[in-house]
Amino acid sequence: MEFIKNILKGMVMGVANIIPGVSGGTMAVSMGIYDKLIHCITHLFKEFKKSIIFVLPIFIGMGIAIGGLSFVIPVLFEKFPMPTTVFFIGLILGGIPIVFKKTKGNKFKVGYAIAFLAFFALVIGMALLGEAEGVTRDVTPSLTNVIILFFIGIIASATMIVPGVSGSMILLVLGYYNPVITAIKDFLSALAHFDMAGILRGIGILLPFGIGIIVGIFAIAKLIEMLFEKFPQYTYWAIIGLLVASPIAVWMAGNMGVIGVGAVIASVITLAAGFVISMKLGE
Repeated sequence: MEFIKNILKGMVMGVANIIPGVSGGTMAVSMGIYDKLIHCITHLFKEFKKSIIFVLPIFIGMGIAIGGLSFVIPVLFEKFPMPTTVFFIGLILGGIPIVFKKTKGNKFKVGYAIAFLAFFALVIGMALLGEAEGVTRDVTPSLTNVIILFFIGIIASATMIVPGVSGSMILLVLGYYNPVITAIKDFLSALAHFDMAGILRGIGILLPFGIGIIVGIFAIAKLIEMLFEKFPQYTYWAIIGLLVASPIAVWMAGNMGVIGVGAVIASVITLAAGFVISMKLGE
């Protein structure tokens, strides 16, 4: 049961990571697995069996979501933009009480407010920056692009794992979001049709990008673990700032389409559904 539950949590994180403006790290916090996920990543080799048991279903879920739902999510945003966007806002809001519990029993300090405001401003600033979509980059397999994609993977993974920071939005600004999403779709289509040329092209694009993601995840996870150990309350208040700003950033990044009575009613339902799902997965 726990294995299936963690796959579902991984799917939520995976979906979040392919949507500009939504953070996979935020979803991990909302579902109450962030601290443990960071610990398992940084202690993967020291506590291999324990870490793999926890991390494996999450990464399986992320893989399912990124591979399978990369076809579905864009359609939902196109057909039902407001209810779909608000669903993710509900997922984020449902996790805020979980993080607030981490700060109980500690006297509030001015430094906590500074950490909160600084990271709140960071997310809003990134949302404003995200409106200026970068040009679409050429990712045709070549030595230069392999090196570039490796470093883009590091940047994307670092932002994916930090709550409130959207890795997909960073890719969008840098001009690599559409090429990477297209490469994933084309690679899966090539696999389904046994198209070797398409498969090799996909590997040439996605392999260096994937290696960069793995390197980035380990590097940023170690940094975050150090912050939790040395400055736990400052870190939690910074994360709260990221979480509180995230719904605003998601709303700013989203295209709400025509806002009618039906869309508003559907959005209220999806908001409540997202909130409840986040609360239940975080229990």
